[in-house]
Amino acid sequence: MASTQQFEWIETDIPARMDRLPWSRWHWLVVVALGITWVLDGLQVTLGGAIGATLQNSQALGLTPAQVGMGASCYLAGGVLGALGFGYSTDRFGRKKLFYITLIVYLTAVALTAFAWNFASYAFFLALTGAGIGGEYAAINSAIDELIPARVRGRVDLIVNSTYWLGSALGAGATLILLNPQYFPIWLGWRVAFGIGALLGLIVLYFRHWVPESPRWLMIHGHYEEAEKIVKQIEDDIAAKTGQPLPEITEDKIRIRQRGATPLKEIWNSIAHEHRMRSFLALALMTAQAFFYNAIFFTYGLVLVQFYGVPPQSVSGYILPFALGNLLGPVLLGHLFDTIGRKPMIVGTYALSGILLALTAFLFRAGVLNADTQSWCWTIIFFIASAAASAAYLTVSEIFPLEIRGLAIALFYATGTLVGGVFAPWIFASLIQTGSRATLSWGYFAGAILMIGAAIVEAYIGVAAERKSLESITAPLASRE
Repeated sequence: MASTQQFEWIETDIPARMDRLPWSRWHWLVVVALGITWVLDGLQVTLGGAIGATLQNSQALGLTPAQVGMGASCYLAGGVLGALGFGYSTDRFGRKKLFYITLIVYLTAVALTAFAWNFASYAFFLALTGAGIGGEYAAINSAIDELIPARVRGRVDLIVNSTYWLGSALGAGATLILLNPQYFPIWLGWRVAFGIGALLGLIVLYFRHWVPESPRWLMIHGHYEEAEKIVKQIEDDIAAKTGQPLPEITEDKIRIRQRGATPLKEIWNSIAHEHRMRSFLALALMTAQAFFYNAIFFTYGLVLVQFYGVPPQSVSGYILPFALGNLLGPVLLGHLFDTIGRKPMIVGTYALSGILLALTAFLFRAGVLNADTQSWCWTIIFFIASAAASAAYLTVSEIFPLEIRGLAIALFYATGTLVGGVFAPWIFASLIQTGSRATLSWGYFAGAILMIGAAIVEAYIGVAAERKSLESITAPLASRE
């Protein structure tokens, strides 16, 4: 593309045309192609949680509980670094290119994890796996919002992110066999689990060709003709499949000046100054859900083994209903984020998750729960918390300008994970190692306070983004004179 074209002023109705499209087979293909990545992420994280107790066996890697928690922290730290590096790249070079790069990083790393020989190699390969997944967060959430019509953007975003838990359920079911010494030796079963994850990841390479580059990204970055071509193809395909004329365009055109890249100074000014309160909102939501999830889920198996005497090979049987609850939460509650609205639903899900966790911590501390009732308490809590966590990513992807959307998702995912999530598994694993219910319950109370605090922040400064175009929520930087 000639450099002179990157600085032309144009008027375009591409965003309005994308938002007015009726739901179609094409949209389903996009949802499947993007959601399948979270299936793999859920599979990976569940393997990490389920095999924690197995890895402590001398026939596996002989890890301590603290090392199991530290391995999870390394995975999250890799996610932070990957998100930051790939997040900037997805804004600079496009959503589609990063789809493939981050996927290749993930597939390579998860395959190498199957061949880990000690704690150091295991932790390093987990960190590399996390880097690939961290990059996927930015590219995929950007693409979802920019390709899906505004009227259903909330529910679709939540459902796509919830497919993580489909992978978790599959992982839990698979490890019931793979971690059972009757079927696989202890030294082999966990390695096969990671190898299967890598093989399944190859399927994503096939699905990814269904997803085009974001027309919104193309129109900003000097590729307007390509953007027009993609939108026209989508319109023609939907009109042909439905046999009906497309709805009228009701939104006005927007005027933008095409650009090759967004200067770092402009990025900093947008995040740190112009949208300071939105940045604080994003940080609060991301930090709370990161601590809440990573602390509890990565140490789920350790709690069952340490406090309830559950055999390591049976841990996955308890994770399966937990994962299904997390999957169903966004699926059943997602449409309410588009109808009732973002603010009341985010406030409600965050606050209720925190309150229920505090009550469960009290029951755990009192010793009145067993393995089954503890599992059901967590399943109910995370049925709600899953929608809350997905809404955090939805919020960040909606409230910042198009030119920095990928970086904003990556930045607040990384910061929230670093502040609230990276050390949470290690801290909780250390609390579990003490063998004290009272000590561990204080960690749960901390997670509850963070979620309730985030609900209060959302109540005061949340953004009512339901059924609105991305450009009306936050104007592109390129639209300024």
